[in-house]
This record gives sequence, C-alpha cells and structure tokens, in this order.
Amino acid sequence: MSAIKNASDGGKPSVIIEPASKLIGSMLGIMQESGYIGEFEYVEDGRGGQFNVGLVGRINRCGAITPRFSATADEMEGWENRYLPAKGFGLLIISTSQGVMSHEQARRAGIGGELLGFVY
Repeated sequence: MSAIKNASDGGKPSVIIEPASKLIGSMLGIMQESGYIGEFEYVEDGRGGQFNVGLVGRINRCGAITPRFSATADEMEGWENRYLPAKGFGLLIISTSQGVMSHEQARRAGIGGELLGFVY
C-alpha cells in the first residue's frame, strides 16, 4: 500500500509491487472495481512474482491497517470514522469468511471480518 501511495504522490503512471500474493491481488481487485487504480497484471519473475499496477491518479491516501482489527457488521461505522475522512468517501478493505471485500459489500451481506487496509 505504501508503494502505491508513494508512486501516486510522485505522479508515476505505474508501480511494481513485489512479492505478490493472493491477498494483495484480491485487495488490488477491490481497488480496481472502485476505480482507484487501473489495470494490473501478475508477472512471474522466479522470485515470488510481482504485480505491475497502472495508476489513474485518484488515490489521495491509502494504507494498511495494522494490527488487523476484527470488526463486526455493527462496528463498521466506527471504523469508517476512524480511517476515512467522510461518510461515503473512500473504502475499507476487509477479509471476511466469504473472501476479501469492501466495507460496503460486507455491510450489505451483514458480515464482519478483519480490517486489511483503506483507500480514499
């Protein structure tokens, strides 16, 4: 997440994230669905792989949430207030029992999970 923010702040058109993992790929997919990043692709380099991520210039701030706090569906609004600047602006990325999803998707499904990161 810090590599994405640093490249975005520097006005770069793309960034390479390594090493790659399924969790990072899922987080990038959520960010792409929401329009924060462009296309991304996995590149096997023989050392754990890497993601080549295209940036579109929509990221003001993003980061990982450590430690990974557990959040129920009822507590989601409190976590929004803590990590996002305004209601309806940005998204929290959550790992749930049904996969990685945004906080809005988790709220609609009525499930909680562990907070992974935020972006706005």
